[in-house]
Amino acid sequence: MEKKIRTIASLSTRSFSAYLDEVLLQNNQTGQRMRIDHPEASAIIPFVSEKEILMVRQYRYALGRETLEIPAGKVDPGETPEQCIRRELKEETGHEAGRIEWVYTFAPALGYSNELIHLYSGHGLRKVDTKIDEKEIASVEKISLDELKRMFRERVILDSKTLLGLLLMRVLP
Repeated sequence: MEKKIRTIASLSTRSFSAYLDEVLLQNNQTGQRMRIDHPEASAIIPFVSEKEILMVRQYRYALGRETLEIPAGKVDPGETPEQCIRRELKEETGHEAGRIEWVYTFAPALGYSNELIHLYSGHGLRKVDTKIDEKEIASVEKISLDELKRMFRERVILDSKTLLGLLLMRVLP
């Protein structure tokens, strides 16, 4: 087990806080660890039909390009993961799901972050009268499962929550 000795540096933003800590390692030597305190998040595989899902295209600054992903977002204070994904689905795609089912909860970067992502599947989608968050979302796309399989083989989809969600739902090979 490692024990924090002190925080060397920190950075706080609206979305998360990052810390560089000096730690006592299990061999009694000292080392440094980066730790990011990040809110939980929720993501959803929204099925339009048995053979199609909705995905969002958005620019990811750290990668310097657009990616194709399942809808997702941070859980707000006082909100449950399911409430979060219902809100995010509406904000990012302009749809509501008649039925949402929990699939899995995972830690996407446990080497340096305490973030957990709650994965859901959504069924019985219906379009609602809402404005999509254009600050985040470039487009909403209906993608067939055959097209997703091709994109997977060609390594087009890079996002880990999307890949894990599609694999867990047995959408990808």
